[in-house]
Amino acid sequence: MPSYRRIFAVILFLALLSPVAAAAWQRGNVENFASLPPGSANPEGIAVDATGTVYVTEFNPTAPAGQPGRIDVFGQNGRLLRQITVTGSSAALLGLAFHPQTGALLVLDFGASKVLNVDPANGNSTIFTTISGTSGLNALTFDAQGNVYISDSFQGTIWKTGPGGGAATAWVTSTLLGTTGVPGFGANGLGFNNAFTSLYVANTGNDTIVEIPVVAGAAGTPAVLTNSINGADGLIVDSDDNIWVCANQADEIVVIDKTGKVIAKLGDFDGVDRKGEVNGLLFPASLVRFDKWIYVTNLALDLRQIGAPQAVDSQWAAMVTSYTIARLRARIPNVKQ
Repeated sequence: MPSYRRIFAVILFLALLSPVAAAAWQRGNVENFASLPPGSANPEGIAVDATGTVYVTEFNPTAPAGQPGRIDVFGQNGRLLRQITVTGSSAALLGLAFHPQTGALLVLDFGASKVLNVDPANGNSTIFTTISGTSGLNALTFDAQGNVYISDSFQGTIWKTGPGGGAATAWVTSTLLGTTGVPGFGANGLGFNNAFTSLYVANTGNDTIVEIPVVAGAAGTPAVLTNSINGADGLIVDSDDNIWVCANQADEIVVIDKTGKVIAKLGDFDGVDRKGEVNGLLFPASLVRFDKWIYVTNLALDLRQIGAPQAVDSQWAAMVTSYTIARLRARIPNVKQ
């Protein structure tokens, strides 16, 4: 009769030959790239210019009326270069991006339903476009011609303007871009594939990625590409058409391929330290790639502060007193097939 030691050795050998699902996600290390200055509000949107300078918007929806918004600017070493006040804005700023052709820094003023063209040196702004209705302007992207596409979380719409702004038109409206879920934001992060034949849109409350076909610049019928990304928020598309998504309720970055199959899960939440700063990711909202790094804003938003029901991370977010920007290597680990 074989000994228990020999039986254990055989079992261990067989286990090593078999794929183990729990080991499939090599999440990597999440670094604290930068801390916002004391008194700053929750960091939400993020952009990087050609020199690697990082720009982060502050989201403060409970600020007194008339209080303007701010953008924090960091060098590649994570040190604060300047904190600029955005003239003519509300304190609830969300997505921002540099126009790939004109170089303009466009900032979404969620609190005032408008897009601003902001001077990145001093914060002076002019109106790029204004959206009517009860809008929730959240993120923006650009097509090959420099047209601007803006997600509207509350009206289930993607708005479009020309490269210079002006009046916006509703490029597509769909029930797939609205939500009754939690968090209560529909269309959020968005980005084109490399051929500009599909626009991918994250729906936060529905936990989905929606794919919108594009034919000669016109929107086709939206369809759900994939489900179950918990709090799908900010989104970028890499050179291989993989889609990197902030899962704000799972505190991770989920990477899917163009078929909707998950190929990586990166980062995690590792508590709040004694300084009131997040270790890892907490309610990650937006991400951007520069060189070998992915930079991520830790929004750390307690939804109860804006009248929403408690979420799994709300009590942790309430503990945060110093807000941070995280970064991790822009690397997709190999996953056993």
